[in-house]
Amino acid sequence: MIRLLIADDHTVLRECLVAMLRASGDCVVVGEAGDGISAVEQALALKPDIAVIDISMPRLSGIDVVRRLTEELPRTKVLVLTMHEEDEYAVQVVRAGASGYLVKNTATDELLTAIRTIAAGGVYFGPYATKILASQLKHPQPEDPYGALSDREREVLHLVVDGLTIKEIANRLDISAKAAENRRSRVLAKLGVRNSAELVRYAVRKRIVE
Repeated sequence: MIRLLIADDHTVLRECLVAMLRASGDCVVVGEAGDGISAVEQALALKPDIAVIDISMPRLSGIDVVRRLTEELPRTKVLVLTMHEEDEYAVQVVRAGASGYLVKNTATDELLTAIRTIAAGGVYFGPYATKILASQLKHPQPEDPYGALSDREREVLHLVVDGLTIKEIANRLDISAKAAENRRSRVLAKLGVRNSAELVRYAVRKRIVE
């Protein structure tokens, strides 16, 4: 039996995925997580054969989860299952150490094929990711220092680095303070830093700012 950990913050989707995998006959779901930190904690405790991870999760992004598991649990392989089809995500996932990448509109049979292939020691990237990675090999691009940040999140990064408070950021972007704090939290999670001071050091190290 292939022991799986499923991590996705969408409860209904996660429950449907778990039910489908349990019905496959050769998969057993040993753990579920609704955020990145819980995914890492459960993986360390349960040591599954494969962790099926979403990219967009609270507390710690899926890409950072992949990095953590690759470093701390090399025997646990990671399959990223996400709705994101942006080129940058596929490249970052591979760099982080994932063994597979599929989008969520993938057919059930292909998902099971991916899981079985990875469990057997292989890698599995769907048609979308394969196309992107092939293009990357032909025309390699320098690593983006902004990582997976959206345009709005990049703007927040610069405002934090400039020393603006959450209230000032909210006023500048014409959003609520809560929305500003949420965007700041996503920036920290995606870049793997813990606070604004570390974010400033990251920006200087990556030459985003001088």
